[in-house]
Amino acid sequence: MSDSDKPKYVLWPYTPSIAGGIVAAIVFFILTGIHIFRLVKNRTWFCIPFVIGGLFEAIGYAGRAAAHNDTLNKNPYIVQSTLILLAPILFAASVYMILGRLIRRTNSNEYAIVRSNWTTKIFVGGDILCFFVQGGGAGMLISAKDNAGFKRGENIILGGLILQILTFSFFVVVASVWHRRLNARPTAASAEIAWGKYIWFLYAASTFITIRNVCRVVEYALGKEGYLLSHEWPLYVYDFLPMMLTLVVCITWYDPNIKPARKSDIEFGSRQ
Repeated sequence: MSDSDKPKYVLWPYTPSIAGGIVAAIVFFILTGIHIFRLVKNRTWFCIPFVIGGLFEAIGYAGRAAAHNDTLNKNPYIVQSTLILLAPILFAASVYMILGRLIRRTNSNEYAIVRSNWTTKIFVGGDILCFFVQGGGAGMLISAKDNAGFKRGENIILGGLILQILTFSFFVVVASVWHRRLNARPTAASAEIAWGKYIWFLYAASTFITIRNVCRVVEYALGKEGYLLSHEWPLYVYDFLPMMLTLVVCITWYDPNIKPARKSDIEFGSRQ
């Protein structure tokens, strides 16, 4: 793109791969289908955000494929940039809910530095804030008419990603402290469920999401002209791959034994 007195603003710095978009969309549609089957079969409704996040990913990558033949069309760009950006926030919401349920299911509330009835409220509340901050940044980025507008959107998204990383870091501290204490002094209820397996799956999912978020921070910090935003292949390495692995790992979480004895399906509004 040549320089001129009046800089041109373009949506795509490259032509998105139709093959890459289609393959990624198919992978996420298949994984989301498996999650839906497990969700309905086991009635683990607190994992609904996982399903929504999986659909976001699938539709987002389909949008990238659709943009291959029309890079001037804003609609595919809006779909992919918004949905792929926000999907991991939904994955994180279910990860947060899993910990609260494990704490209650093992009757080990005294081992947690944040009580189980507050665990999901605090972390999902932070997740919602990240969702709106990043969504607002994505909206500004999409509606940008020039590079200055794009930069403002980038900065807002960057702030939302950093907030998400900080929230997730605190969550991992809460989870690891509870894990260490319960491992040292198991409760009677903890013998009834393979909680150790689930906490390691939780760590794995948390690691994948954190890797993706850190790479996204670097991406937006480098800016529109940086290597990560101006080339397509890094997206598939630091976003597609970690999110795919997150969905694979979390298939095991649809265990009816994790569900607490509550009337409500969503923990966010429940009471201890």
